[in-house]
Amino acid sequence: MTVLILTSEEDVTADMVVVHLNAAGVPVVRLDPADLTGSVALSGEYVHGAFRGHLSSAGRLVGIDSLRSVWVRRPGAAAARAPDPSAWLTEEASQALYGMLRGGEARWMNHPDASRRARYKPWQLRLAQRSGLPVPATLITTFPQAARDFAERYPDLVVKPVSGAHPQDPPRAVPTTRVPPGTDFAAVAYGPTLLQRRVAKRADIRLTAVGEHLLAARKEACGDGDPEVVDVRFAPSTAPWRPVDVPPRLAEAVRTYLREAELAYGAFDFAEDADGTWWFLECNQSGQFGFVEVDTGQPIARTIARWLAGTPPRGPARHADRCGSAVP
Repeated sequence: MTVLILTSEEDVTADMVVVHLNAAGVPVVRLDPADLTGSVALSGEYVHGAFRGHLSSAGRLVGIDSLRSVWVRRPGAAAARAPDPSAWLTEEASQALYGMLRGGEARWMNHPDASRRARYKPWQLRLAQRSGLPVPATLITTFPQAARDFAERYPDLVVKPVSGAHPQDPPRAVPTTRVPPGTDFAAVAYGPTLLQRRVAKRADIRLTAVGEHLLAARKEACGDGDPEVVDVRFAPSTAPWRPVDVPPRLAEAVRTYLREAELAYGAFDFAEDADGTWWFLECNQSGQFGFVEVDTGQPIARTIARWLAGTPPRGPARHADRCGSAVP
């Protein structure tokens, strides 16, 4: 049976997993939905109570019923590179592709429905709290007075986007930033603003979850760095990522989060404070892992490949049931 990877051609992180699948002799078809109606084609037939669906990419044909897993890595918008692209064509192509794939018995990493829901930051914070993960005091508001009251209770704050990225092409990451003392917060009225108590961190933690497997890495905060720079993506620290053990209670909470979110993969970001507490910041359902593997040598790509190569469940099942671990 075949592994289907939906991602862009430039996704070198997916290449790391493909290497392991090829070495194990697992058939792989990789395509970008953006190429639909061009180098990618699809067909589905519903006749006499039976379904036969096929995908074609770069001359390779694969039956949807022969897929063991689908890795929704970082795909482009369906039919975005068609000769005459349009919002209507993208919606039609997306419904056709993902609708057919939903009709198969493949296991998902991650199912589109679960992945879409998991993007919402307020939902993440609530689920993290319910799962037992420590969450810094957070406010999302368009009321200036609510922001002022929150700042009085928590004078040391950071501000971050609710959605995580600025919607330009290509998307631009917006850094988490410290809120200057005496901020008026009048501008909060013009758009939802996420304010969060700053964690005085001694390290950043990236925990990559693949099924039941948890692989955590730790990066020391730069002690002599600019105190105004709090986002690890923009900090000048040259400290490498190092493997670190996951505290048992936190591991249990992370697995609860994944189970409730119906995710097979998640990249969790934590801030470790001076007491050693890991504070939950976010979970990216399609987060990068290559930079961590390069620094730590942790077998993240191999673990993903083994999960994708696992045996799909038999018979009808909700997508939540397809998100469990079956790593050989």
